[in-house]
Amino acid sequence: MLRENTDLQLRRALQSSGQRFTEQRAAVYRYLASTDIHPTADEVFLAVRSDLDGISLATVYKSLETLVGCGLAVKLSYSDSSARYDGRMDPHYHSRCLACGSVTDIPGEVAGSEIQSLSGKATGFQVIGYSLELTGYCTTCVPEGGPGPIHA
Repeated sequence: MLRENTDLQLRRALQSSGQRFTEQRAAVYRYLASTDIHPTADEVFLAVRSDLDGISLATVYKSLETLVGCGLAVKLSYSDSSARYDGRMDPHYHSRCLACGSVTDIPGEVAGSEIQSLSGKATGFQVIGYSLELTGYCTTCVPEGGPGPIHA
């Protein structure tokens, strides 16, 4: 995405949410929009501080939360209290390595009819959204002897 388009998209989203455009927010958004590694806040900080010497980790955290609030990023939270950020806003799914924690995008989409079928089995539950994450081991971390069985 060209820098001008990225900045314009950010300006519009911030304005519609009553937020100000700042160079720190722009640097964080540019990085997030340019990567597919689903970085942690620390990784974003390390990446953007080379462009903005004075940026703090706290500013990166606040900028990421602002981007999530404006609908320009998704926060992927995990039970171990870790979080990664995704600047890709089109419908897609993830795989997460249980050993190294890397998160990658999965191409394709689960058919809506499959989700409807599953939601029909949830008595008294109205589905308004869903996410899919596959957990296992990346090619670097596959345990000796291969991966274990699949658990739901």
